[in-house]
Amino acid sequence: MHSPTPPTGNLLLAALSPDDRAQVERCLEPVGLPTGKVLYEPGERMEHAYFPISGVISMVSDMEQGTVEVGTVGREGMLGIPILLLSASTTTRAFMQVPGQGWRCSAADLLRCTTEVPAFSRLLHRYMLALFEQVAQSAACNRLHTLEERCARWLLMVHDRVGDEVLPLKQSFLADMLGVHRPAVTLAAGSLQTAGLIRYSRGRVHILDRPSLEQAACACYRVVSDSFARLRNEPATV
Repeated sequence: MHSPTPPTGNLLLAALSPDDRAQVERCLEPVGLPTGKVLYEPGERMEHAYFPISGVISMVSDMEQGTVEVGTVGREGMLGIPILLLSASTTTRAFMQVPGQGWRCSAADLLRCTTEVPAFSRLLHRYMLALFEQVAQSAACNRLHTLEERCARWLLMVHDRVGDEVLPLKQSFLADMLGVHRPAVTLAAGSLQTAGLIRYSRGRVHILDRPSLEQAACACYRVVSDSFARLRNEPATV
């Protein structure tokens, strides 16, 4: 299906050459991504891959003890890695954490495009590596860094993807994403607010001092950000 305008709002698609992008565009259709929209459920068949141009997608693991975020996708990437690995489903749930817009294509069209456009295939494989590095870094971060550092890192990641100084986030949701109880998040966010880095009110986080928030975050934020930047800028070796 032809898309009405070039999908350059997604950084992965924007990294393609104009000719390659034009081929991929023929498989894309615009899609609205409202808050809470579930894109994948564990064990269910994946019908589409998604390329966000705004908003934030959370991939979470639902366990008896609670829900923990295991990955985040925004305009820097795509949702649908299992399709590329020839799997029809996944064990995680994916839903819209922050509303936005995007592009989607069917699972069959995605696989066909990776065959017909080698540069697209190489780009998506490099993205898979970057996403794996994000998940691995998050696992280490959750074990070794303070909640305040992790909270600052997570807010920065959402800020990068939303592109707005105001983030629509409830404390209960933030607690789920960080895998802690709400009182702990209240203390961590309160510390950042007291320092003048953010302001929290009525389910919205206002980013007041981005440079200082980066200093408050652990090194994991920069490691993951650099990984995604590198995948778009370095030439493929194969």
